[in-house]
Amino acid sequence: MICEIKTSAAKKAEVALQKADITTNKNMVPFDDKTAFVTSGVRIGVPAITTRSLKENDMQFIADCIDKVIMNSENESVLLAVKNEVNNYMKSFKLYE
Repeated sequence: MICEIKTSAAKKAEVALQKADITTNKNMVPFDDKTAFVTSGVRIGVPAITTRSLKENDMQFIADCIDKVIMNSENESVLLAVKNEVNNYMKSFKLYE
């Protein structure tokens, strides 16, 4: 999944999401007029999510967390709260048995 975000915001979103333990990376979007070093999008690794056995009904939680982070990218207390939510939620989805 690639979401289009303003160029300067793509890196800002990547950094804020990382602080909340949500792994993404800035990435080009179709018809992007920027180079690979300055991109307009953020890539969310859906295969990494499904590898941990999350299903469609878990995607709402993920989307809500991403929304909270993007809307509060400079609020460290919100980022920490989302990080705690993410880590608590993911305890049910072991990466390795």
